[in-house]
Amino acid sequence: MLNHIAQRVAMSVPVLFGVLLFGFLLLQLVPADPAAIVAGPTASPELVEQIRKDLGLDRPVIVQFGIYLARVLQGDLGVSLISNTSVVAELGEAIGPTAELMFACLVWAVPLGIALGTIAAVYRGRLLDRIVIAISVAGVSTPVFFIGLILMQYIGYHWGLLPFIGRGGPLWSLDGLAAIALPALTLGLVFVGPIARMTRTAALEVLSADHVRTARAKGLSERAVVLRHVLRNALIPVVTLIGLQAGYLLGGAVVTETIYSWPGVGRLAVGAILASDFPLAQGAILVLALAFLVINLIVDMLYAVLDPRVEKHG
Repeated sequence: MLNHIAQRVAMSVPVLFGVLLFGFLLLQLVPADPAAIVAGPTASPELVEQIRKDLGLDRPVIVQFGIYLARVLQGDLGVSLISNTSVVAELGEAIGPTAELMFACLVWAVPLGIALGTIAAVYRGRLLDRIVIAISVAGVSTPVFFIGLILMQYIGYHWGLLPFIGRGGPLWSLDGLAAIALPALTLGLVFVGPIARMTRTAALEVLSADHVRTARAKGLSERAVVLRHVLRNALIPVVTLIGLQAGYLLGGAVVTETIYSWPGVGRLAVGAILASDFPLAQGAILVLALAFLVINLIVDMLYAVLDPRVEKHG
């Protein structure tokens, strides 16, 4: 297991380097001048030029990237151009709400998707199967921002059942649970469909396997057959799908946080890009990339647990 984890971590290093390079070069193409933003709209050209030298913006791009990379390796992501506070401090405050939102989404969407997919496989061709397929297609096809606006409009505004602006408090408090309900529901609804479809497909393949027929021949109940023999083997491709969907889920989290004014990394990244706050935007992009890699590493570990052959051949 340790060798398997070490290989995955080593493979993540070039990905992180590419993310750092991409984020740095992408923000270099933005027409806004960081020195002018720091100096303010009434600053003289001389002051702007002096700030540009202080920030090292007068140096070649490759030198700037080298300096930026060295600072990142030391854990220094710079200072926000707008708030003049540490980027690490701002990201530290935003990581918690984003982690809460991801957890609140996964804790109900994954079990529900697996349950729906299993039910659809067991009742293949019947009404329940068709209902689950319809729900899955609707979830996959509907954009996350549309779901968010609909829930906000009716559940939050018209009916006043749940708050829809900001974070009410920690996840373990009643105010926090009420505030996170709509964002977690919005993000989870687009996640249930793919999991249900994959679970149904995988379960149908396992249901026709020889060991399942043998289990039934031994007199095991249908429930025991499904839970012990079908679901465990069907979870392997489902876990893989969860890892592949992690990037989409993070992208959906950015949209969801923006819609509901959730103070997470996604909303912070959008605000930093709109305000041309380059250090904060680069830091937010790096954190989102790290989150994606960590989720995939966890999925790889779960995959190795479910199927030990992966660790042997990994």
